[in-house]
Amino acid sequence: MAVTIRSLRTGKKGERKFRVVVKEKRSKRDGEAIEILGWYEKGKKGKKDINKQRYQYWLSVGAQPSPTVTELMK
Repeated sequence: MAVTIRSLRTGKKGERKFRVVVKEKRSKRDGEAIEILGWYEKGKKGKKDINKQRYQYWLSVGAQPSPTVTELMK
């Protein structure tokens, strides 16, 4: 099972909100996630709340983060 850490868009039209989730690589875009690590809002405020301990755990297990999530965690 190939696992990836990627963002999942939520919110209304014009409100860019994303969840950072752990999913199987071959699952559908809006399919079920294994675990939700946190969220972030893109825009003026740039707020985010991501569980860094769980993020590090999934990296140690072999999950591959998407380029967007990699930039977000810097």
